[in-house]
Amino acid sequence: MDLKSLARAYTQLSIQSLGGIVQNGDTDSARVSAARELLDRGWGKAAQPLTGEDGGPIEFTIRTIVEAMKKP
Repeated sequence: MDLKSLARAYTQLSIQSLGGIVQNGDTDSARVSAARELLDRGWGKAAQPLTGEDGGPIEFTIRTIVEAMKKP
């Protein structure tokens, strides 16, 4: 059995534990962290926009260098 399979065996317990922290965590930060983990697992992480300097679009240049054809 590989490591991924071993870890997945704890999925239900882990989700239940995170749910318990969301409901009964000692601190706000613990509850928020647990809630974020549950939401990320259930719905996927929120899209993060990519922007360039000053919030503008990202600009890039692709240059291809082609070796000149050798004459026979």
